[in-house]
Amino acid sequence: MAILEYLSLKPHNTFGIDVCTHYFTRVQSKQDMIHLITDEFQYYNKYLIIGGGSNILLCNDFDGLVILNEIEGIELVKEDEDAVWIKSYSGTKWHDLVLYCVNNNYGGIENLSLIPGTVGAAPMQNIGAYGVELKDTFDSLEAIHLISAESKIFKKDVCQFGYRESIFKNTEKGNYFIYSVTLKLSKKPKVNSTYGDIQKILDEKNISVPTIKDISDAVIEIRQSKLPDPKELGNAGSFFKNPEVEKSIAEKIQQDFPSMPKYDLPNGKIKIPAAWLIEQCGWKGKQIGQTGNHAKQALLIVNYGNASGNEIWQHALNVQKSVESTFGILLEPEVNIIT
Repeated sequence: MAILEYLSLKPHNTFGIDVCTHYFTRVQSKQDMIHLITDEFQYYNKYLIIGGGSNILLCNDFDGLVILNEIEGIELVKEDEDAVWIKSYSGTKWHDLVLYCVNNNYGGIENLSLIPGTVGAAPMQNIGAYGVELKDTFDSLEAIHLISAESKIFKKDVCQFGYRESIFKNTEKGNYFIYSVTLKLSKKPKVNSTYGDIQKILDEKNISVPTIKDISDAVIEIRQSKLPDPKELGNAGSFFKNPEVEKSIAEKIQQDFPSMPKYDLPNGKIKIPAAWLIEQCGWKGKQIGQTGNHAKQALLIVNYGNASGNEIWQHALNVQKSVESTFGILLEPEVNIIT
């Protein structure tokens, strides 16, 4: 396992930020990771584990060791009459896992089609889209402790999943390397077409009894129509979380903005689309220097070519300040900021 020096990270982050890391290596097995922890970590003052690089903003050169996770693979663990348990290793591209499940008619994650990144990042973020979250099908994961190198199984009930949240972003942040994720999927899937424009696309195609492939295809079509390919225009997907506010706050905003979209949550709070808040503040399609908010999706901050990480972060802070000043809501970044 080679340790390289002074390598550009531009190919390894979807924002396309051209910063360097002092040290760089790739892990392709569990043994590689254990070797790093037990024999190598002592030589580096800090480290950063990356997969697809789709949820990070690199603001400066990294004075430590960057570890690229290339542990890939998908396997069927067990099954019964109604369900299958599918294990995927953490370096596998998330969309490859979705396609594997869709092609085998294993239902549950088809609404999460075309989400960028790798499987290992999915439980950290509790990724979600179009009415579905990872936790809906999550069974367990195996993780390696970054000090002891011991493996531990985390079942669903201890992962503390919330909206784009998990134990791995809070009390266990930076303590574990997620090695594999196991999902429980249905052999008799029930499709979810109620969120966003999925049903509209199905109607346009005269699909009255959709399969999970129909749902996946619709989601892919929607995402491709709204979201730029990071290979063509650098971005990290949704930059901010959709805020959840008290009902009284939502009602106050709606007095001034009667058409405000909102979603009632089981906890009694109201979710307001961050994209709508940003658009009301005039940021949609606004470019400043080499960065700005995308013209079709205000929630995306993009790199128009040569933006630095600090330039993008400063733009995000300006958007955040503008929304807070107008609505009294502080948007929380969904992207992991590496300063």
